Amino acid sequence: MSGAESGALAKLLRGALMSRVQGSESVTGEREASDCLLTLAEKIRHALASQGIVPNEPVHVVIGNRPSDLGSLLGIWQAGAVAVPIHVTAAASTVDRVRRVSRARLSIDGGRLDAIAPSPPPDGPLLHDAALVIFTSGSTGEPKGVVIGHQRLADKLAVLDPLLKIRSDDIVLLPLQLTFIFGLWVSLLALRKGARLVLVPKFTSEAMTRGLGEATVLGGVPSMFRTLLGYQGISAPKLRAILTGGEVLPAALARALLQFARVTIHDLYGLTETGSCDFCLAPADQPQGFGTIGRPTDRVEFRLQRDGRTVAPGETGELQIRTPFGMFGYLDNPELTATSFDGDYFCTGDLARMTDGGYVELIGRAKDIISRGGTKIAPLEIDNLLAEHPDIAAALCAGVPDERLGEVVHAVIVPRAGARIDTAVLRDWLVARTERFKVPDVFYVRDALPSGSSGKADRRAITQLAASAGKPR
Repeated sequence: MSGAESGALAKLLRGALMSRVQGSESVTGEREASDCLLTLAEKIRHALASQGIVPNEPVHVVIGNRPSDLGSLLGIWQAGAVAVPIHVTAAASTVDRVRRVSRARLSIDGGRLDAIAPSPPPDGPLLHDAALVIFTSGSTGEPKGVVIGHQRLADKLAVLDPLLKIRSDDIVLLPLQLTFIFGLWVSLLALRKGARLVLVPKFTSEAMTRGLGEATVLGGVPSMFRTLLGYQGISAPKLRAILTGGEVLPAALARALLQFARVTIHDLYGLTETGSCDFCLAPADQPQGFGTIGRPTDRVEFRLQRDGRTVAPGETGELQIRTPFGMFGYLDNPELTATSFDGDYFCTGDLARMTDGGYVELIGRAKDIISRGGTKIAPLEIDNLLAEHPDIAAALCAGVPDERLGEVVHAVIVPRAGARIDTAVLRDWLVARTERFKVPDVFYVRDALPSGSSGKADRRAITQLAASAGKPR
């Protein structure tokens, strides 16, 4: 038996499913569903063994947020292999790039095993006792394979358990994709606690209306919640907790969620590379901490650095994180792994500062900072200001190249239901609240913010919008 086969996540998931089969479940059909997943996992394990799977071999698993996807993950782990999640709607070019990096020879889709290459890749020490390779895209769009270990993610779940307090009687509604570390850890934590997990294949008003009728816990990114609050007639009578992360939760949106339902909100910040959930703004720190990422979670350390020194409270620096739950490294990219760390601190690329209340407040991504005529602008600051406008449901700003000023500020704004936006009046409103040079040069009024495959708002898409849109407003 390989080290990966006896990995902590395999034991966790199998143990959770076994307890449902052997115990007395309160939700009809849970025993049958768990038994089916265990059967599927065993089928996949045998199929991989028949293909001569070698220890720590990467195996692609096509994800569509189907229950069978969890069975596929368990089967891969029980076979001693490493799961490489790829979303079912991923573009062919994306799949090709992932295959080029992973060099996997086998792929599983809904329990079906297919050969996609003639031979396994060479053994790589980075994959020893690894559970997952999650691919994220950098500023170049080239995929980076983040290698995550069994024990490290299992230990992170043990830290999150007492913090988030998911219960065995909870119904956890999850529109987050299992290709996204946020979706993965919520799923595993829910199963670890014996809760009922409801996976949503696609975030739609119909799916959310059905799910929220019974859900007690909801996981999602702020962009989803903005959209959710725009649906007419939707309610969540049993909802008690919201888990959010992936992007900044503006104070205005947090207050709107508290008005929508009687819930507690856990606002979580973290990166795939650091094992996720490095900071949490817990209910006890609200509302005074709204707009910040709160404080570090257990066993996580951080510092704010600029020009090789730690900045003073109130000053802006790069957020760097030291954690025992982080990645093993980037797959087959030791140079990128090395340059992503300063000593044993991971360099997040996020700019942040300490508030007077002792919370960490994100200012923006270093690469997103806009240089307008030589003046630096943090787009997140403008996002949050626009979100305070009574007629705006959501906003997203980015720098767009300009021949005269180098960059100018473009903003996508989403009106609240029934509201009309007069951009001239909006500019006057902004001028009264911030420096004139920070007021967006161009506005696009849209029904939704541009977003990526994980559902998070995507600033890079604004440049594409600027190039393709008609006359902006």
